[in-house]
Amino acid sequence: MSTQDLHGITLEAILLRLVEHYGWEQLGQRIDINCFISEPSVKSSLKFLRKTPWARTKVEELYLDTRFTD
Repeated sequence: MSTQDLHGITLEAILLRLVEHYGWEQLGQRIDINCFISEPSVKSSLKFLRKTPWARTKVEELYLDTRFTD
């Protein structure tokens, strides 16, 4: 799969699903960006990810690589 396979899934939906699955702490360990480590919130993370293509790509790749159980 590639990030092109995410057509129709919003960045917010991706982030919420990852936070639900991993939690902020583990998400920050998997993707070392400050918005996941220091006082994380969906709002601040979305703001950062929308302005930072390399970080957004990492989040999208983690989403595609994650085996969700439900």
